[in-house]
Parts: sequence; structure tokens; C-alpha cells
Amino acid sequence: MTLYHFSEEDDISIFKPRVKDNRKNMPPVVWAIDEEHQFTFFFPRSCPRIVYTKHDNINEQDFIRFFGTTKANIVITVETNWYNSIMNTTLFRYELPNDSCSIFDETAGYYISYEEVKPKCMTPVNNGIERLMEMNIEVRFTPELNTLRNELLKSTIKDFGIHKFDNAIRTIR
Repeated sequence: MTLYHFSEEDDISIFKPRVKDNRKNMPPVVWAIDEEHQFTFFFPRSCPRIVYTKHDNINEQDFIRFFGTTKANIVITVETNWYNSIMNTTLFRYELPNDSCSIFDETAGYYISYEEVKPKCMTPVNNGIERLMEMNIEVRFTPELNTLRNELLKSTIKDFGIHKFDNAIRTIR
């Protein structure tokens, strides 16, 4: 199994466990993502995004609403105002040894280590959108993510991720 950590920093020689802002109830850990789910990190770190995937238990109405116009099994939606940052940010994918890592969330592909982790190697990642298209993942842009988030939470889609939503544009209804 191959594990990665994505960063906008190109000079990390050791990953030290730390407490995440949105998981203050957890002890310090190093986070990693498996190879299958790495595509969810082809975006700048702070970029809010929603990822959802086809699965067998989606009702017909939700299937038509969320997948009716695509052949893709995975859709990622980001806010339009992030386009330039997405296109101009170089990411760095660090390959991590998996000997100290344990599964945290199998559905999302998240692993954690309570120990310091020395990366095996680092590869620059440019053109994340192009990579996603090569993987037959549909990328959508929208002025704001709130509407999609609210509709998704009410739907029968259960395989989804809402990333960095605190950075999304807030709308008042």
C-alpha cells in the first residue's frame, strides 16, 4: 500500500505529529492518504471542495439530480473564485512509509501515525485538474458551495467528502 501526504511546501524532511485545527479532540498525528483517494488532494490545501461518488444505494431522483449529466463516477465541485489558485499552485506529494500508519477512515482513505515520519520521496504535482480529467473524474465550478452541500446532506448519497468548508463563501438565505 502506498501512502502520501500533500503539501504546498517543497522542503519537508520529517513530518511531526500535530493537532489539526478541525480535530482538536485528537492527539497529535501525521496524516496520510492512500493511493486510491489521493485525487481529493490535487487542490491547494485551503481550497474548499465537495467530492461525491456513485454507489448502489442512491435513489433514482438523486441519481438524476447529481449524476444525470455525466458518465463520471466521481464529481468534485469547487468554488469559481479558487480557479486561478488551483491552476497556479504547485503541490508536493510526499510518499510516506506505512510501517507506523494505521487506518483512520477506510471510506476516505485516511491513515494516521502517532510517530514522526520521514518521507521516502517527493514529487511535484502540477495540473491537478488535468490529472483528474485523465482519471475520468468530473470537476465542476460553482460560485458557492453552500447550495450543493445542503442538497447533498439531504440526499441518498452517502459516499461524499466536504473538505475545508470553513473557507467556502457564506451565503445568507
